[in-house]
Amino acid sequence: MGKRSRGKTHIRCRRCGRHSYNVRGKYCAACGFGKSKRIRRYNWQNKKFNKVRVK
Repeated sequence: MGKRSRGKTHIRCRRCGRHSYNVRGKYCAACGFGKSKRIRRYNWQNKKFNKVRVK
């Protein structure tokens, strides 16, 4: 386990700019660049803590 990843697994993404582009897999873990044309976006990514509950 300790001697595994010597090189870089993720570099900066061209599309979103975050440091989550996988070099070996050629896709971005944050925005999905390389896998799909649509930007990867989920509702569970940004939680609103003071969300108003609808009864």
